[in-house]
Amino acid sequence: MQSAASDLPLLEAAAREAGALARDLLTKPLEIRSKGEAGPVTNVDLAVDALLSEKLRDARPDYGWLSEETPDDPDARLKAQRVFMLDPIDGTAAMIKKKPQYTISIGISDGADAVAGAIYNPSTDEMVLGAIGAGATMNGKPVHASNRTELEGARMVGSKVRFTDWRWPKPWPHLEVEHRESIAYRMAAVAAGLADATILFSWKHYWDIAAGAAIIAAAGGVVTDTWGAPLQFNLREPRAPGVVASGADLHALLIERTSHFPDPRTKAEA
Repeated sequence: MQSAASDLPLLEAAAREAGALARDLLTKPLEIRSKGEAGPVTNVDLAVDALLSEKLRDARPDYGWLSEETPDDPDARLKAQRVFMLDPIDGTAAMIKKKPQYTISIGISDGADAVAGAIYNPSTDEMVLGAIGAGATMNGKPVHASNRTELEGARMVGSKVRFTDWRWPKPWPHLEVEHRESIAYRMAAVAAGLADATILFSWKHYWDIAAGAAIIAAAGGVVTDTWGAPLQFNLREPRAPGVVASGADLHALLIERTSHFPDPRTKAEA
């Protein structure tokens, strides 16, 4: 099978074409409906999903498929060695509010590992790409995850409220906290060295995190669950029980603080 890096031109071209479609559709009135707890979905999400399905599946017919806006077929998906894992619009609520914090996120898993990804912000024209063994780039320039070694003053992508919550056994030191609504956009910031870390609590679907996990690893960072175990992609249940993503030197310090939280997998088994 070809290298993961050989898929990057396909991912970039598809993401850029999808971004152009999204920008065009956003010049017209949106069609919005609710998916309940899963949040809103729009005609833009569905149109981008259809475009990506055509472009990617035609180019790689032997790859499996997992998209937020396509019904999952786990039996077919689990038979594929490589699987596209994507969110056509990650941050739909931000897009509806016309905030430039939504992304097109396309990842590829190979077995249990995320190996390649593209995260594209159509509003800002930021393209972050990476593949295992090939490094990572932002708008064509090489990027590397942070080499920060201490928590004091770390640049964290997330919610400030999260880090002042009383349930932390030990208060956090001063952090520079930046809010980004798209999960993929948060992970892109870590990969590009624009942030030192992000922590994603509770269940997160593969389509939100596969691209970011691959790009961060390609950029020299580390991505695990909140107990420090490697993420396992392409399981029948397509989600991970929390994510800690950071530069390699900071990761253990974060796990020291997150590992005491209860594992949602235990609740699911009860």
